[in-house]
Amino acid sequence: MKTIKLLLSVILIAVLPLNAQEVKGKITSKNEALPYVNVYLKGTTKGNASNEFGDYQIKNIKAGNYTIVASFTGYKSVEKQIFIKNNEVLTVNFNLEESALLDEVTVTGTLKPVSRLESPIPVEVYSATFLKQNPTANVFEALQNVNGVRPQLNCNVCNTGDIHINGLEGPYTLVLIDGMPIVSGLSTVYGLSGIPNSLIEQIEIVKGPASSLYGSEAVGGLINIRTKQFFKAPLVFADVFSNSWGETNFDLGFKTNVGKKATVLVGANYFNYSNPIDNNNDNFTDVTLQDRISVFQKWNFERNSGKAFSLAGRYFYENRWGGEMQWNSSYRGGNDIYGESIYTSRYEIIGNYELPVSEHMNFQFSYSDHDQNSVYGDTPYIAQQKIGFGQLLWDKSVNNHDLLFGVAARYNFYNDNTTATVHADEVTIPSIFAQDEFSISEKQHILLGARYDYDKRHGSIFTPRLAYRFKPTKNDIIRLNAGTGFRVVNLFTEDHAALTGSRDVIIEEELKPEQSYNVTLNYLKTLTTNSGELFTFDASLWYTHFTNAIIPDYDTNPNQIIYANLDGYSTSKGASFNIDAVLNTNLRASVGATFQDVSQTENNVKIQQILTEKFNGVWSVSYKNYKTNLSVDYTGTIYGPMRLPLLGDLDPRSEYSPTWSIQNIQLTFNGLKHFEIYGGVKNILNWTPNKGNPFIIARSDDPFDENVEFDNDGNAIVTDDNPYALTFDPSYVYAPNQGRRLFLGLRFMIN
Repeated sequence: MKTIKLLLSVILIAVLPLNAQEVKGKITSKNEALPYVNVYLKGTTKGNASNEFGDYQIKNIKAGNYTIVASFTGYKSVEKQIFIKNNEVLTVNFNLEESALLDEVTVTGTLKPVSRLESPIPVEVYSATFLKQNPTANVFEALQNVNGVRPQLNCNVCNTGDIHINGLEGPYTLVLIDGMPIVSGLSTVYGLSGIPNSLIEQIEIVKGPASSLYGSEAVGGLINIRTKQFFKAPLVFADVFSNSWGETNFDLGFKTNVGKKATVLVGANYFNYSNPIDNNNDNFTDVTLQDRISVFQKWNFERNSGKAFSLAGRYFYENRWGGEMQWNSSYRGGNDIYGESIYTSRYEIIGNYELPVSEHMNFQFSYSDHDQNSVYGDTPYIAQQKIGFGQLLWDKSVNNHDLLFGVAARYNFYNDNTTATVHADEVTIPSIFAQDEFSISEKQHILLGARYDYDKRHGSIFTPRLAYRFKPTKNDIIRLNAGTGFRVVNLFTEDHAALTGSRDVIIEEELKPEQSYNVTLNYLKTLTTNSGELFTFDASLWYTHFTNAIIPDYDTNPNQIIYANLDGYSTSKGASFNIDAVLNTNLRASVGATFQDVSQTENNVKIQQILTEKFNGVWSVSYKNYKTNLSVDYTGTIYGPMRLPLLGDLDPRSEYSPTWSIQNIQLTFNGLKHFEIYGGVKNILNWTPNKGNPFIIARSDDPFDENVEFDNDGNAIVTDDNPYALTFDPSYVYAPNQGRRLFLGLRFMIN
């Protein structure tokens, strides 16, 4: 008998799977099934999304205690404590309530997962739904609908640009991918494209210095692009759209298991625009022609300890050119026909490994290699940049204190063919930082942080910060943040105007690091009316003071761009507000505005910073008709006047831009299983910057200044052929040259 029992036991062990336990259930809202809700076990890699009927299933779970979470954009997240026994199929249902205040989990403000409501740092979170409201081919364009954030084009010819936050230039903004600072230097200008929008989980934005956690470049704020976790991503997805200008964008991806211990998420993006258009009749392309491909992979490895280990990589290649309409690659680098041609090749690696120790310790690392081969007319710019980054984080709770300690090192290699880089710039910057979050009462919360960096070029750099959160009621939050920041300048990688056009670049002195001091006051309120409407009010006041500011001087000499540390100071101050409203299950709307004063003061003379608007606003309205499966999205932006770079007193172009607006409308049909069809109109008002100006690009008929006469001081002089004494210059740019266009797209998804 014993032998038979033993034999049966062996058979059962062989037949039954080791992790047969599973959790399943249904997600509803107002007694209706809610599809595509993320359901996961907190602190693990286990999770899934509900199907079109609201059903979900999580398999192969080890027996034990868990916290199961259901979260979905626009709804309050729900957590439940569960215990699953051996060989048990546990049923856990969720009923989610709508929320005006999107209570997403964010990691950007504090370097650890925290509810957006509970974070002492104000963090704005934009979900995948936001990206679908106004479909774009890259993140750069998508950010135009964020209040206080403006994608700024820096050149009319090659259309490269950067991101402004609260009026500060792009190099003051740090861009992260999954928390890793790999988008900087060269890629600040060229690398914000090619991340498949379909793989983006959410975009987190912090306005104000974050140098105490992230180091140099996080002076004006930071943008963290978080890609999807495996269990939140669709099984297969595709998204393709094209517009009447001939632009085509294609996203494709899938996820799969690799063996028993690994999962992989794969995505690719391809963008092509090869249709030269010159609607403003200056013989230059209105929009840069581009051929771009990007491939992304994200691996997750299941360890026996249950601790995290993930690895992601991306390769990016782009060929873009702009210039005279008759330009082709045979003219590249010559002085017969003007063109700006840029070849970019780039790869990135990102990893996160949770150490096999009892304490909560993570090692995070990234590496990027960026090669650029470009010509601006007959001026070559060949550059290479390598950035390696690693940091060890220790997350520790002691009584009332939530502590975070970290050590980090950043390796930066940069070399180009310009006279500014006689020898390659190679530096390793070690850092150490600490953070303490604690409550001083039920309603009051404080965060203290500090970071120490050592840069052999500039010595020791110390950046402290303080954050205070006061929650007088469950619907009101007041946050006060103060901190410092610093930034080491990489001139040519950050300022495209230094390379394009015919202005001479003058560097008057050895440039010192910029230093900033910031204070921000934020107020957040939620309001529910008796009739069920939900409103979120978010308002901020900020003030930032810069010393050693490096602001390109276009004014002293119209033929030069002069770089030097400002002998004085610059400031950015202003106010912003946002209102989000859920008016009913069919209708949602939001509106936001920012009023700002960004100026520089030198020798007691205050002037408005160039290419910085006095105010900007954004809005969106989304309406869903469930009976017809149709939804409408109307989005728009408006920008106030900004001072523009003229070439002298005779320049006939306007010194200030007018108030201008870009508005879009989209119609989406999702009545077909697995498919969505969408289309609409971008730039309904057909706004382009040539309106009201005699020309945009100065001397576009003479891009090599062959017919310009100069005096003994090198200044252009008035001639019959040059009545305004101008030289070729494409830096007079503040808005896209692309007018009204129709677009049509198709999405396919299997969850």
